[in-house]
Amino acid sequence: MTSDPTNRESRGTLALVGGGEWSPGCDFDRDLWESAGRPDVLVLPTAAAYEHPERAVEHAAAWFGGFGARVKPSMVLSRSDALDPENAQAVEQARFVYLSGGSPMHLRSVLKDTPVWAGLVGAWDSGAVIAGSSAGAMVLCDPMVDPRGGALTLGLGLVDQLAVLPHYDTWSQEKAHRTVQLATGHLRIAAVDERTALIRDPDGSWRTAGAGEVTVYVDGKPAGLQVLANR
Repeated sequence: MTSDPTNRESRGTLALVGGGEWSPGCDFDRDLWESAGRPDVLVLPTAAAYEHPERAVEHAAAWFGGFGARVKPSMVLSRSDALDPENAQAVEQARFVYLSGGSPMHLRSVLKDTPVWAGLVGAWDSGAVIAGSSAGAMVLCDPMVDPRGGALTLGLGLVDQLAVLPHYDTWSQEKAHRTVQLATGHLRIAAVDERTALIRDPDGSWRTAGAGEVTVYVDGKPAGLQVLANR
């Protein structure tokens, strides 16, 4: 489901994190939480379904608890979970939703065309903060980088004509080069370091925060954040 481009400025804040979530350097998390009105943070460890998702929730709880935020888990680990109306309602009513890292392919297959995905889009439409790290950031965009080789594939399209290349400071140079070179037709590639966020504010402007850097590529060449203006 792709968001309506005619109504972009009514959306909430979007944070696309390059990995290494919930660790020192990710001070933007506190800012996001405060900007959302200090709500509970709803964490979906879906991408980590086969990597001890409960540990991802514990990690998030410890990190956010360090500055007074409370984490609520939404254990949407399979497609049947994503079809559950109660899970969808919890996501849609949340004011801060965070998708963890893990497998972007699994995350996409679980959420695509489900009530939980519709709930996430609805939450963003109503002004909620949506954050995704690594796999979570990749899937929120369309196209999506395939981590197996760096090629581009279909994402879920909360933001279109933008692909996130996470872990850029540790990513294979060969894969990164392939991704950037495959991005033709003015497609934007955001290469995001770990513990770093590319943030879209409700007014439609983009900025960066965190420990590292973000490099945006268009047609294989570095470009500034201004090229994201209508995303």
